[in-house]
Amino acid sequence: MNSTRRSFIKQTALASAGATILPKYSFGMGKTKEKLKVGLIGVGLRGTNHLQNLLLRKDVLVTAICDTDPERIELATSLIVDNGDQKPKVFGQDENDYKNLLALNDVEAVIIATPWLWHTLMAKDAMIAGKYTGLEVSAANTMEECWDLVNTHEQTGSHLMILENVNYRRDVMAVLNMVRQNIFGELVHFRCGYQHDLREVKFNDGKQPYGGGVEFGEKAISEAKWRTQNSLLRNADVYPTHGVGPIAAMCDINRGNRFLSLTSTASKGIGLHNYIVKNGGENHPNAKLKFKQGDVITTVIETANGETIIVTHDCNLPRPYSLGFRVQGANGLWEVDGNRIYIEGESEPHEWDIADEWLQKYDHPLWEKFGEFAEGSGHGGMDFFVLNAFVESAKLKVAPPMDAYDAAAWSAITPLSELSIANNGEPQDFPDFTRGNWIKRKPYNWMKSDF
Repeated sequence: MNSTRRSFIKQTALASAGATILPKYSFGMGKTKEKLKVGLIGVGLRGTNHLQNLLLRKDVLVTAICDTDPERIELATSLIVDNGDQKPKVFGQDENDYKNLLALNDVEAVIIATPWLWHTLMAKDAMIAGKYTGLEVSAANTMEECWDLVNTHEQTGSHLMILENVNYRRDVMAVLNMVRQNIFGELVHFRCGYQHDLREVKFNDGKQPYGGGVEFGEKAISEAKWRTQNSLLRNADVYPTHGVGPIAAMCDINRGNRFLSLTSTASKGIGLHNYIVKNGGENHPNAKLKFKQGDVITTVIETANGETIIVTHDCNLPRPYSLGFRVQGANGLWEVDGNRIYIEGESEPHEWDIADEWLQKYDHPLWEKFGEFAEGSGHGGMDFFVLNAFVESAKLKVAPPMDAYDAAAWSAITPLSELSIANNGEPQDFPDFTRGNWIKRKPYNWMKSDF
């Protein structure tokens, strides 16, 4: 193992180590005495984070792991053994070895945290194998894959949960609490997206420090091995769920409401080319590549209940991180950028309030109850909550908060935005993945405080 790779793996372990300073969780809210037996497919950066959080729970056993990178297997195995648990069964001899993990009787639930192109295939196989399936985002890349998730769930009866952690972000859940208490009045308009400078993530050759590498694909490490290829080949919003997931929860998508149609446009794409030239020079082979993805992709969604949602994908230009949330109703609005809120009759006319006091006042019951456990779990604590929801749902064998229909509807933004952009912004209709059942499906009770 070269020194750069060794350093990279060490940093990965340290990035998750904050969770290990917490005492063992002793959750058993599902009223089940036996421990949930979990297998992990993919133990890269995201999978290792899930592993760290699973190892803190007394109601879970990690019985099997799968990854084609032996160094990641070594790291994950060490974490499990050092935790005092039995050495897991290990898979990863080839790309299809995950199927042998799924055949194990001592795996009841699986978490899939692999490159995007494997998500749907692995999730289908997991549901067919009867495993309670947790799937990282985005769940699907094509419309066919979206339907595959829904059809497989319906055919097998196996549950799938899309592991969208931003739905559990503290400010997002406080605003959800405000929505449920009608603070904003009847909802009208939303904005959201994924606005995150990922140039350093998309180019890393393992030789240069982050910020200096210009390689991707086989010459790269970590996400640069596969993520950048999407920017090269697809002009679409390839990562919509961090933004649209929380908004979908607020306006009850698939549960009394649904996405009807969208239009998408894309700016020119110069950000990745400029980054390569700046860090690798004009003569670097990658400087000759033409990246298909526009730097800023804007999608406008119309819902059955008449709301509009603007979704922005902006990952290839220099900028601070923001998911760009805006929640607007007849009585006022909240905007995450600027940390501001305006409520008619409560705020000074035409003047913003700082949102902090409102967010504290309407702090979600989940955060009030479990906030101390969430500290150090990753991404500001929301990783604890999304994993807790998955584990508790799997223990009870009940439908999760974010199910196969949500995974399909949210992920469908990718292929539909691609079609719209390719056809000069032509409107594209969303399929009804619930086959009409959105009309009678009850909204999920996000306000309950168990999970």
